[in-house]
Amino acid sequence: MAQSSIEWTEMTWNPTTGCTKISAGCKFCYAEVMSRRLKAMGVEKYKDGFKVRTHEDALNIPYTWKKQKVVFVNSMSDLFHKDIPLEFIQKVFKVMNENGQHTFQVLTKRADRLLEIHNELNWTHNIWMGVSVEDSRVMSRIDLLRQTNARTKFLSCEPLIGHLHNMNLQNIDWVIVGGESGRKARPMDADWVLDIMDQCTAANVAFFFKQWGGTNKKKTGRMLNGQTYDEMPELNVEEL
Repeated sequence: MAQSSIEWTEMTWNPTTGCTKISAGCKFCYAEVMSRRLKAMGVEKYKDGFKVRTHEDALNIPYTWKKQKVVFVNSMSDLFHKDIPLEFIQKVFKVMNENGQHTFQVLTKRADRLLEIHNELNWTHNIWMGVSVEDSRVMSRIDLLRQTNARTKFLSCEPLIGHLHNMNLQNIDWVIVGGESGRKARPMDADWVLDIMDQCTAANVAFFFKQWGGTNKKKTGRMLNGQTYDEMPELNVEEL
């Protein structure tokens, strides 16, 4: 586990690592770059770089947390990658099921596999399920997510690299928007962001603006219309 600088979570937990690119949002994957760096540093967990790997030893970690946490699951991977066995995904869900005091945020670009196996998973109240929607070419992921048994559903429109007109936000609880960051970051149009915010307002969906991004994301910041937008779904967790 690790404390996280990601604005919409508190920490990360990676029972799997590694991934492969499947859409335009993956072009400058931060996790791939970080995996190479960690491998070069000699971190055992990343000895295989960005190859998809499962880590049985990581499954016990959430049982050791003393206080309630908001946790981004697999910031360095995609839990629904085809190379991750259903049996291991079920083990990850069992851990989340048995730690109801924590909120687990799971994010995937593989909404097709998510829908394919969602009935074989136990969707307790503390598991938030999201899909990445970076441009109009992958908006179908929203419809796939909507069909799952997840109690709380969210969209991560980051890196936002195109307009997302007329999204169907029915039964979607939360939308995160952010621009790409880094040396080769693709630009994000302010009109794209404002349109998504308006869609969220009309649909009564929580809206979270993460960042403008760019080559210096600290400089561009995360102010929109002169303010920050940090809306989130209500945390629904069990007391310790």
